[in-house]
Amino acid sequence: MPAVACCSIPGRRHEPGFSPLIVIPVFDHERAIVPLMDRLRAHGVPCLLVDDGSGPDCAGTLRRLAAAEPGWISLLRLEPNQGKGAAVMAGLREAGRRGHSHVLQLDADGQHDTADVPAFLAQARAEPDTIINGRPVYDDSVPRSRLYGRYACHVWVWINTLSFDIADSMCGFRVYPLAPTLRLLDRTRIGRRMDFDTEIIVRLHWDGVPVRNRPTRVTYPEDGVSHFDLWRDNVRITAMHTRLFLGMLWRLPRLLARKLVRQ
Repeated sequence: MPAVACCSIPGRRHEPGFSPLIVIPVFDHERAIVPLMDRLRAHGVPCLLVDDGSGPDCAGTLRRLAAAEPGWISLLRLEPNQGKGAAVMAGLREAGRRGHSHVLQLDADGQHDTADVPAFLAQARAEPDTIINGRPVYDDSVPRSRLYGRYACHVWVWINTLSFDIADSMCGFRVYPLAPTLRLLDRTRIGRRMDFDTEIIVRLHWDGVPVRNRPTRVTYPEDGVSHFDLWRDNVRITAMHTRLFLGMLWRLPRLLARKLVRQ
């Protein structure tokens, strides 16, 4: 089993019945994580940083952040590096152990607009059994190859869900209702790397968890760090879509029946 260490468990700041935790998977984002946390501070929501086997510089930065504000920031370290999906899943399970009801997932690279955090959480509070899914609104900083490549993924998701319910399955800014999410993780192996975001939201949709798409601005920083491996991650994502397509065929009668009921 990989080594897992946890420290600096924060105080609980939430209302009864709705207790969100922000989970941020981090791998060598030492330059982006400090300004990101500065922007999140004003929202007063407890944050869990999941250090996915970062090198010494980033690991030291994360330890200092958690030590400086233990009432707000906590730190969970995975060793060795296991992938973004594995880090998010470790954060989801830790949130469940602490008794939280929802997890807001946010990427560590500074792409996401943290000003939208209150709106995402307010919608999750109003619709507690629903995934609040970020639908990116890009500015001119987005690489065209990334933008066009996402559309192929969108088409596969629409096929595999027989719907347009999921506007964007690759955005790392979303709120999960923990109860159905943890039930899914307990019974199904989900992709542990860059295939995670798409696979988990499709499978939750198959389970009948509603999805609400919320527009959010996404900016690619000039000095941003990306760990997307063009070859290996595209192979993983292709294999994931194939698995989902076969799973969709097996579930086809139930998915069609659900569509008829909605109509």
